[in-house]
Amino acid sequence: MKQFSVFLLNKVGALLELVKLLNDHDVHVLALNSQDSTDSALVRLIVSDPDMVESLFELHEIAYSISEILVVEMRETAVDLKRMLQALLMAEVNIQVCYPILYRPHGRSALALHVDDLDCSWTVLAGEGFQVLHQIDLSR
Repeated sequence: MKQFSVFLLNKVGALLELVKLLNDHDVHVLALNSQDSTDSALVRLIVSDPDMVESLFELHEIAYSISEILVVEMRETAVDLKRMLQALLMAEVNIQVCYPILYRPHGRSALALHVDDLDCSWTVLAGEGFQVLHQIDLSR
């Protein structure tokens, strides 16, 4: 699954402008993570239409990068979170960034994970019975 990372000026309304641009083109933000510093904010997004977002960012000259991430569905969040973290620890996979999905596929919680070994993580989590979601699972 694609995660977009965008640097925004650290000013009032900057995030709203970005979300409005996406919504005006029928793109929905499915997950969001923001980290600010003095001058800028790093915003990570998972969206309903990654191809459209790439086109919009190019057209509007918005600097961005794309990372491949995992989105893991959890049936019982309290239990599954611990079990998922233990499985990744045993596989010696480092979680670099994680954040919740706003849209709840199948009515269940899901977590976006940016990890240092995507293939290993997918194999380990699938082997432990976790559902690793794909773009089609989240897009409307």
